Amino acid sequence: MALRSIARLKRLAWRLLLMLALLWGGGIAVFSVLPVPFSAVMVERQMSAWFSGDFGYVAHSDWVSMDEITPWMGLAVIAAEDQKFPDHWGFDVSAIEKALAHNERNENRIRGASTLSQQTVKNLFLWDGRSWVRKGLEAGLTLGMETVWSKKRILTVYLNIAEFGDGIFGVEAASQRYFHKSASQLTMAEAALLAAVLPNPIRFKANAPSGYVRSRQAWILRQMRQLGGEGFMRENKLY
Repeated sequence: MALRSIARLKRLAWRLLLMLALLWGGGIAVFSVLPVPFSAVMVERQMSAWFSGDFGYVAHSDWVSMDEITPWMGLAVIAAEDQKFPDHWGFDVSAIEKALAHNERNENRIRGASTLSQQTVKNLFLWDGRSWVRKGLEAGLTLGMETVWSKKRILTVYLNIAEFGDGIFGVEAASQRYFHKSASQLTMAEAALLAAVLPNPIRFKANAPSGYVRSRQAWILRQMRQLGGEGFMRENKLY
């Protein structure tokens, strides 16, 4: 009897995995051309707010195409998060090796090495956390996304679903909230400021930047110039 129950559970688990694989595969195919209405992280934040009794929280995003986003914004997130983005296939091996070495020496200060592609997958399809299960799913989905999507498409989706503040998702919503203008009108400094809060957009505030956020903004601006400014975006067909 116990063996039959275990067998049923195994079959159920495999069916669930197959359904999720079909769902994620379909999502990669569909969102290669269609706007993303919401992300898994947005759903997670919204459900968490409701369960905690916060019915005023609304996870808000306004989809815009890359033509409606200043090239400074794409350059800013690449400079801040993933400078090898145009060249890798979803993973920055050297960054992973450095992160592993750092984490072995500093157990209380864990450093990540996620690329923009990995972050897009996590935000769009998965959940927060550091479990090996999530990381394994992230790796597989990242390879699928990199195979189907162009780098420009990955960057477009990332900018539209990234979290920039409490309930603020996507660069258009962030631009309207913090600077009262569209994402196409952001200056280089404003784009760098938005990119500076990405590591922790709940703790770091674009509308009340701490000294650390300002110093990070200045570092991002230097990196943007070193990468080559807007020319970098054109050369790599990201805009």
